Amino acid sequence: MAQKLVRKARRFSRKLVITLAILLLIIGFLIKKVIYYAAGPVGEKDCPPLNPGEAVPDMKNTAFDPALDWEQRGGTINDSSCLDRTAIYGMVSVKSEADISRALSFAKAHGLHVSIAGVRHSQGGQAFAKDALVVDMRDYKSMSVNADTKILTVQSGATWHDIQNYLHPRFAVKAMQSTDIFTVGGSISVNAHGMDHQAGSVADTIRSMRVMLPSGEITTVSPSENAELFRHIVGGYGLFGVILDAKIDVVDNVIYQSGRQTIQTNDFPAAWAQIEKKPDIGLFYAHLSTAPSSLLDEAILYTYTKTDLDPLKSPPLHEVSSIPLRRLTINLAKLGPIPATLKWWSEKYIEPKLESCEISRNDAQKSGEGCLVSRNEPMHDSVPYLKNDLVDDTDILHEYFIPRANILPFIADMKTIFQKNNANVLNVSIRVVHKENIALNYAPQDAFSVVLYLNQKTDNAGNAKMKKVTEELIDAAHKEGGKFFLPYQLYYSKAQLEAAYPNIDAFFSYKKAIDPQNLFTNTWYETYGA
Repeated sequence: MAQKLVRKARRFSRKLVITLAILLLIIGFLIKKVIYYAAGPVGEKDCPPLNPGEAVPDMKNTAFDPALDWEQRGGTINDSSCLDRTAIYGMVSVKSEADISRALSFAKAHGLHVSIAGVRHSQGGQAFAKDALVVDMRDYKSMSVNADTKILTVQSGATWHDIQNYLHPRFAVKAMQSTDIFTVGGSISVNAHGMDHQAGSVADTIRSMRVMLPSGEITTVSPSENAELFRHIVGGYGLFGVILDAKIDVVDNVIYQSGRQTIQTNDFPAAWAQIEKKPDIGLFYAHLSTAPSSLLDEAILYTYTKTDLDPLKSPPLHEVSSIPLRRLTINLAKLGPIPATLKWWSEKYIEPKLESCEISRNDAQKSGEGCLVSRNEPMHDSVPYLKNDLVDDTDILHEYFIPRANILPFIADMKTIFQKNNANVLNVSIRVVHKENIALNYAPQDAFSVVLYLNQKTDNAGNAKMKKVTEELIDAAHKEGGKFFLPYQLYYSKAQLEAAYPNIDAFFSYKKAIDPQNLFTNTWYETYGA
């Protein structure tokens, strides 16, 4: 009897040890996965080339002017999509007008094309071209502000992050993207817009710009001086010259109280109609549900309402917090319906608790729900949580401009396209744009901007799937009288480009008139215009 009990005890012990070992393995595996999905990148993300047989030129015997600051001689370059690795002649950093002039002279002397680059956040090679000399503007970033006229004079390589830190706490940016990583020159070259639903695009804030033309001549352009050239440089993707500096409007800083409201998406037009009537709401945007069970059917409205608090008492701007947790939430959402649902749930209920309140309600002697933040704070976000080291994985931006009366039919078509193609949707935002007056005009009438953030695999199958989704979304936008934004992947046909931008051939003809030697180029122009 005793021996049986001993044998049973031993068997139980073995089972217990095996069970504990399995549990430890499972826990270890989960911890490893959590670390993997929460970890930041180590250096610049590198995706496998889609054309692995393409050779990179050997530049060992190539002339490189020692007077130029060469960041790179030969090799390849990429953008934030990680899908556009391209062999280039080289890349030089510039810090002065003389550096820029010297770089252009070198290119002309050696028969090179030139591409102008900032942070290279466009996702279709708009900041470089095969075998081009790439001029990196990021060290060209001086600025000054005239407090009386509220005009900022800024060199084109400065980022909005730099500008916000410089202006705060007295002044604030009037128009920029919803994140601050972009350069002024890049924002002008795509005619960016952002969270201020009253201000319009960057174009509407530019008093004038100085531009170095292909000839090397420096000229001033504005809505009234050299107006046609101005209309082509703004939203012209760096094809007409180098933007040296710009005089742009800034505004007095203000303290906002943030608010959130969850609604059914079908109620969005009515909700917007009420927000539009309230001039004290200074910033506004919406996020649509990415949870499979409520995909695009729910919306969170984000509002920032003016208060009478003194902005000069604002502390320095905060950097974004809880980065590993935010990155983990986003990356897990790529794995299937359950984590995607948890991401939307956390945006509704957890994210408000993580929001960085720049000014405490006690210090401000203000009560109520929501955070108190200065105008710069909601846009003071360098999105480090979107960067990762996930293997064979990248995230792609889309943007569509839809006449305001047609937003709901477009959303319905978008939902059908997502579901039919099993698209991996990470974020859907709605912002407000106004009628524009530039050459490549994405808003010939007041519109809503629908910004998408989609995940894909970095192989040919992933690209083919994204191409199909893009083409269908472009057709859906066109059906509703809308357009698509051009700084992203080049998955559209020339016919789709012409349908959205009927004057595209006139734009290219004007490019050839201003730059007959085709000094300035990029992958987008080489694909559709050259």
